[in-house]
Amino acid sequence: MPRLLLLVGCVLVVALGVGAIMYADADDAPGLGLIGFVLILGAIGFGAREVLRRRRV
Repeated sequence: MPRLLLLVGCVLVVALGVGAIMYADADDAPGLGLIGFVLILGAIGFGAREVLRRRRV
């Protein structure tokens, strides 16, 4: 169950990042687009690391 909760959290952070990029595109805010991109990459990296770590155990 905690693994599923972690992955759902990562998906929500990716959705937040996509929303930030979409809003930045509409509002012409490059800093917000960068924050959205960092959120997406961080969530994907964190989720992949946790999945690989739990697979080894």
